[in-house]
Amino acid sequence: MAFRGSKGWFVQELKKMGISKHPVERKKIELYKTYVIRNLYWEITSEKN
Repeated sequence: MAFRGSKGWFVQELKKMGISKHPVERKKIELYKTYVIRNLYWEITSEKN
C-alpha cells in the first residue's frame, strides 16, 4: 500500500495501466526519479480524457 502521490503509488498506477517501461528510453520505470514518473502519469492520464 503506497501513499497517494508517492513514487510507489505512481509506479503502481502505471503498472495497472500496463506500463512497466519508459516509452522512450525503454528502462524500468522504477529506476526514474519521482518527478519523471509523475509527469509520465499525467501525460498518459490526460490523453485518456
